[in-house]
Amino acid sequence: MANSKRHLFLKRRLRVRNKLRKMNAGRLRLSVHRSNKNISVQLIDDVQGTTLAAASSLEKELGVIGKNNVEAAAKVGSVIAERAKKAGVEECYFDRGGFLFHGSVKALADAAREGGLKF
Repeated sequence: MANSKRHLFLKRRLRVRNKLRKMNAGRLRLSVHRSNKNISVQLIDDVQGTTLAAASSLEKELGVIGKNNVEAAAKVGSVIAERAKKAGVEECYFDRGGFLFHGSVKALADAAREGGLKF
């Protein structure tokens, strides 16, 4: 397989997830997915295979549909921190997938940290 953008993305995603699996000490995983227009995040318990909390820029309650991705990501990050606290979660691993840690992914992570999540 040639080193296309998709192939490099998949390699990065597998590298990040394998590292998280090796160091997983019973913590949950904060998984991020970013598209060109939206961003979503889930708090996943890999042991039980369940999602405890989720947030997305597509939710009408957040009021970020059609706004700048960085601003929307920051709002989604603060919302997931609130929902994680309601679920009783304070520590997790940040799973950026194959996405680089800058721009909207970084804004989401910073907002989640300010909201009280530790990773």
